Amino acid sequence: MAASEQTILQFTTSSSPSLSAKVQPLVIFNICDCYIRRPDQAERVIGTLLGSILPDGTVDIRNSYAVPHNESSDQVALDIEYHHNMLLSHQKVNPKEVIVGWYSTGLGVTGGSALIHEFYSREVPNPVHLTVDTGFANGEGAVKAYVSNNLSLGDQQLAAQFQEIPLDLRMVEAERVGFDILKKPVVEKLPTDLEGMEATMQHLLALIDDVYKYVDDVVEGRVAPDNKIGRFLSDTVASLPKFSPSDFDKLVNDNMQDQLLSLYLSSIARTQLSLAEKLNTAAQIL
Repeated sequence: MAASEQTILQFTTSSSPSLSAKVQPLVIFNICDCYIRRPDQAERVIGTLLGSILPDGTVDIRNSYAVPHNESSDQVALDIEYHHNMLLSHQKVNPKEVIVGWYSTGLGVTGGSALIHEFYSREVPNPVHLTVDTGFANGEGAVKAYVSNNLSLGDQQLAAQFQEIPLDLRMVEAERVGFDILKKPVVEKLPTDLEGMEATMQHLLALIDDVYKYVDDVVEGRVAPDNKIGRFLSDTVASLPKFSPSDFDKLVNDNMQDQLLSLYLSSIARTQLSLAEKLNTAAQIL
């Protein structure tokens, strides 16, 4: 066969391999909440991702909302009017947030994902597809991000190839505690403030012990020094405010008293509301 007659199997040229994304934990919590509130007949929830593109090209996912849909084995129907109305409402509050992709619950990409991705490709170039494993298989809530490349045979498009991209899920300690609780299949009760603080302090002490061990190993020559880690530890220590033990105790006690005062005032408010409700009920009976 002549070279000019050969059919070439090719992937559409794209910059997707260098693309990355980061997602705020509020988005994950919102997706899980929408999954819990889904209609009984729905197997999964899909929705729109909002955010922005950072100067380095990273897709910053900061918000989301669910979009009603119906799907079968060969077709998917989206409520496009609802999607556009929700987008207008969100942009009235946060005009800088634009569509950056869409999400779905479940583990990995499904058959109908290509159809939905095609719709969002008309809304924004190169959208990100975020998947959240709400089943928490093996006790892990897998969160992954994908982009799609077109697989073509000559001039005919055959399929869409989803390629996983790096995803950064950054959390502060309080958000990570909530996410760890969310990953447990059965939660008897939420931890109290004191229990949460105790768990956080234990984790902090464990991290400090690891730092001490690393520094001792470097000083004794058991571990090769890393300038990057050393600068990070130096910046961390330098960022800590300098308090004397008495000033630190006073700060903690003042915060504790403020919290107790807030609890006392809220307890009084609940008592007054309860009394008002009982008096109103008694007046209606009389």
